[in-house]
Amino acid sequence: MSGLSAADVAELMLATAESGGSAAAVVIVGSSKDGVTGRRVAVTRAGANREGLHGGLGSPALDAAGVDLMRQALDATRSRDGLREVRLDGERFELYLEVRRPVQELIVVGAGHIAQPMAHVGSLLGFKVTVLDDRPDFATRERFPDADRLVRADFSDPFADIPLHERSHILLVTRGHKYDYDCLIRALRTDPPPAYIGMIGSRRRVRATFVQLIDEGFSMDLIERIHAPVGLDIGAETPEEIAVAVAAELVMIQRGGTGLPLKGVERIAERFFSQTSEDEK
Repeated sequence: MSGLSAADVAELMLATAESGGSAAAVVIVGSSKDGVTGRRVAVTRAGANREGLHGGLGSPALDAAGVDLMRQALDATRSRDGLREVRLDGERFELYLEVRRPVQELIVVGAGHIAQPMAHVGSLLGFKVTVLDDRPDFATRERFPDADRLVRADFSDPFADIPLHERSHILLVTRGHKYDYDCLIRALRTDPPPAYIGMIGSRRRVRATFVQLIDEGFSMDLIERIHAPVGLDIGAETPEEIAVAVAAELVMIQRGGTGLPLKGVERIAERFFSQTSEDEK
């Protein structure tokens, strides 16, 4: 296996993530053995059964150890980049591990007042952001400088030029219920289903939407996939606050969070003072 430079690894991981795959790489940053620092190996995954190996760390045993670390990281959705230590035949190797997941897409349907902060926050979170609207004066670069793509679309077939897939996160914030509903039906009929479908609306509007979907023969399994009203309950009122609430829900779903206040989850004060009281007895 030929050597990989840092630039080679960066290009490989970026290309893999943008094409919908996952990648991991390790580089030796420290070792008790001379001449191995800086060597790299990477694993790429494109689909369930397509795995590629690139580069090498200098020996079959060290390659196997590095590949095992990368596979574990790719299999664990909450794994983090960082240092790992490997010991082989009395030698110590310090490896730096990096993981790249498939690029996630955020498709904001409607280019109104909520869409603007949503596109900005989505970009900050690493989403590839697409904003679409049927009004050319709304989906403009001046209004959406952070969007990767701006599309003029017909809401009767909004995704005609936007391939949907399992990494698509769809947010419906058009200017009217009819448009939201037409787009919602298109999203629900996508195969494979998008990762997320969110729709803004009041309780009454959402209830009416669900009733209409049932009348048209949609199953409860499909209806339960809709995040509506969209976002976490943080008391959001302004467009910016609503964007934060939606972004928090997206992060929660991706990372497996609870949506609860960390103060209540960790209960640091309660645990600390409880333990202190026990120790004083």
